[in-house]
Amino acid sequence: MAVKAFILIDTSPGKARDVAEKLRQAPEVSAAHAVTGPHDIVAIIEAPDVSALGELIVQRIQSVAGVNRTLTSIVAD
Repeated sequence: MAVKAFILIDTSPGKARDVAEKLRQAPEVSAAHAVTGPHDIVAIIEAPDVSALGELIVQRIQSVAGVNRTLTSIVAD
């Protein structure tokens, strides 16, 4: 069963737009936008299951230069 999640991302100062652009290139990322507020980017991702979601977050999101922290909210409906 596919799992969808919203990822709130904190970046280094001045890096939000660059990081969002890099994230949008990943096929699992359906959207990534630099935003105002307590977090710098909101991304929407989809993975085949929770295990794959975790790997995706660690390998494809947290590894992007400029990403400092992520907060994941899995879609429940």
